[in-house]
Amino acid sequence: MARPAPGQLPLFADLDAVEAAAVDEPTLRLAAALPPAIRLGTSSWSFPGWTGIVYAPRGGRPATEQELARHGLPAYAAHPLMRTVSLDRTFYAPLTAAEFAAYAGQVPAGFRFVVKAPAACTDPVIRRGGFGEPTRDNPSFLDAAVATEAFVRPAVTGLGPKAGPLVFQFPPLGRRLCADVPRLVDRLAAFAAALPRGPQYAFEIRDAELATMRLTDALGACGAVPCLAVHPRMPSVAEQVVAFGLDRADAVGPLVARWSLHAGHDYEAAKAHYAPFDRLVEEDLPTRTALAALAAAAARGGRDAFITVNNKAEGSAPLSVGALARQIVAAV
Repeated sequence: MARPAPGQLPLFADLDAVEAAAVDEPTLRLAAALPPAIRLGTSSWSFPGWTGIVYAPRGGRPATEQELARHGLPAYAAHPLMRTVSLDRTFYAPLTAAEFAAYAGQVPAGFRFVVKAPAACTDPVIRRGGFGEPTRDNPSFLDAAVATEAFVRPAVTGLGPKAGPLVFQFPPLGRRLCADVPRLVDRLAAFAAALPRGPQYAFEIRDAELATMRLTDALGACGAVPCLAVHPRMPSVAEQVVAFGLDRADAVGPLVARWSLHAGHDYEAAKAHYAPFDRLVEEDLPTRTALAALAAAAARGGRDAFITVNNKAEGSAPLSVGALARQIVAAV
């Protein structure tokens, strides 16, 4: 961008820019040692508490949440350990191809987005206010045509080569659907099979009884994979690995994991306990160790790995990413 002439104001893009925090030499060396196929990142990027970790102060103060949401992505993507990010806002409402393209234009070529499908595709019920009490059955649940038009095509068109896994996160599906696990697995697999081929799909479940090799194999036949969900509703990462058969020598497809929430908390309690997300408050070493071993094994096997971390996992997602990267490098 051209430098403004004397007496001229800079372009508004310059005024809006959020600067990246300085990166120290140990972090640069760590990023250089982390295999390129391993992409670590966070859930969203708009947290003022990350000032000094990911972002530089803006005019002597932290950038606001709104400023970071609008202008912080380029600075986030400039951090050498941040090779992906989870676009979670898509869970609440679809984005257009143009909106996805605007995000893609802010990150380098090697960056990839993990994108959550709208809940309208994955929730079996329609809820009051969008996410309140159930009101009636959802006619769009597991409707591949709706998912394709509202989510897959806009994401793939807009993000282009920067599209990473498209994640279908299913809420707890309830007794009625989970009463017949084989039938439910078949429905999930039929949904996956009806989606357009080409994108990488990952299915994240919140019902432990669905964590089976049957689901892994059914999804694998369609080119999809289970997404490991680090969440109190689910077994530990180590237990999910065995249940899904992800430790098998013939495991294929990328490793996709979302480290969402520390055991013993709900989201609101974790948010209150961990804010402003500028330090590790409760480290989860078993989860970190298990994820590091999985990522290292994927890299050794020539497979990609996508691991995104929420602030509610340990207290500060970027610091969790750094700690995870160090364990991965030690294990590769």
